[in-house]
Amino acid sequence: MRLPAAVVAVLVALAACSDTRAQSERPRQPLRGEERTAVFAGGCFWSIERNFEQIDGVIEAESGFTGGHVSDPSYAQVVRGGTGHVEAVRVTYDSGRVTYRQLVDRFWRMIDVTDADGQFCDQGPSYVSAVYATESQRPIAEASRRAAVRVIGADRFVTPVRAARRFWPAEAYHQDFARRNPARYQAYSVGCRRAERLRAVWAGR
Repeated sequence: MRLPAAVVAVLVALAACSDTRAQSERPRQPLRGEERTAVFAGGCFWSIERNFEQIDGVIEAESGFTGGHVSDPSYAQVVRGGTGHVEAVRVTYDSGRVTYRQLVDRFWRMIDVTDADGQFCDQGPSYVSAVYATESQRPIAEASRRAAVRVIGADRFVTPVRAARRFWPAEAYHQDFARRNPARYQAYSVGCRRAERLRAVWAGR
């Protein structure tokens, strides 16, 4: 979501007075398995964060950046370009409630896997999609991708599985954005025609 500098400044100010109880709206359940993490890049991190947080077994989804060569980048640096980062989400989950394979399977359905240049109305290097997998996660992610490719077609499915890189959290005003700012998020999502595009990509599949 490429926002003008003036809008970013307003969001920062709004975040300072946002309801700090937002995080507590998701009560933490006792672990059934292990607490693990996974990183996904799917364009606008507001949307991917929101989608993952709706999955049973996900403890937290955190917006941030990965894949670049600048330490602790700011949002402004990343969208300006040159840092090599993409917007991403780090998902913390209970392995006893949801598996890594299930998360990857769900991720493909959150994004336009046929777009190599970005996602929806967010286009450019910082919005390119990928699964960022650790060495142990990679075989699982690749198996999930092969299954999804069979559905979409190898000539159309372009979202890759990449080696995990360091994840850097984004600024506070980006965290839980959809929940803290439902009207703004809805306007963004509708304006980008996310739902229509996802239906077109995955319809009947």
